[in-house]
Amino acid sequence: MKIRSYFDREMFKGKTVFITGGGSGINLGIAKNFAAVGANIGICGRKQERLDNAARELGLIGAEVVAHAADVRKFHMLEEALERTRNELGPVDVLVCGAAGNFPISAEEMSAGGFKVVVDIDLIGSFNAARAAFPQLKETKGNIVFVSAGMSFMPYAYQAHVGAAKAGIDNLMKNLALEWGKYGIRSNSVVPGPIEGTEGMKRLAPGDLGEKLKSSIPLGRFGTVDEIGPLVVFLASPLASYITGSVVVSDGGQNLPGSGVFNQILAEAAKEKE
Repeated sequence: MKIRSYFDREMFKGKTVFITGGGSGINLGIAKNFAAVGANIGICGRKQERLDNAARELGLIGAEVVAHAADVRKFHMLEEALERTRNELGPVDVLVCGAAGNFPISAEEMSAGGFKVVVDIDLIGSFNAARAAFPQLKETKGNIVFVSAGMSFMPYAYQAHVGAAKAGIDNLMKNLALEWGKYGIRSNSVVPGPIEGTEGMKRLAPGDLGEKLKSSIPLGRFGTVDEIGPLVVFLASPLASYITGSVVVSDGGQNLPGSGVFNQILAEAAKEKE
């Protein structure tokens, strides 16, 4: 992994990193980048089989791994996963809140239950993870990285539920940076842009629609999971020891021209389904 070309391979040796939603996608990519610089990894998600597959991949990089099924909407399940991680790997130094849900739908078609599901997974799940991990983070003077999205600061059509949840996450992040700084705990958010090969891109911009979105990005391409992972590692590392309460965007400039192209793409996708 290219992170080894830039960071000391033992930067996180003896450290424990816990990642919610760590069984796939961007979050698994983050886990792999931490493993590549020596960290041991705790991951949770709802599907044990997916977690076990991820654990094997992380083990090949050299990490010791705890893969524990847990729904982030249920606080007691996170407590169990974090306690097991502590017992087997040591107290958590870094918490990555990455579990998320998304589906494109207009606000007038969305059910109250559908809106609540995304808020519960993204926002409530992030608080649950942070609160459950707090005793360990206080002990290690660790830090939290939240995985946010451009919807947190810019309106996107068909994404009212996600925008509300992600805006809440970024505000939560800043509150925790303010309140928990006295314990030596740092708190930041990362905002990935469109990342190739992820489930989110398959849902939001499939096929030709993805190519249209790509052409609107100033850098002219989608990002990769190995461009988000090193950013999270950096924010969690001593190199960023005075950074807290910050939202760091890594989107190839996608949000600079606004959400118009993305809105049009989602509208076209909706018409194709009719």
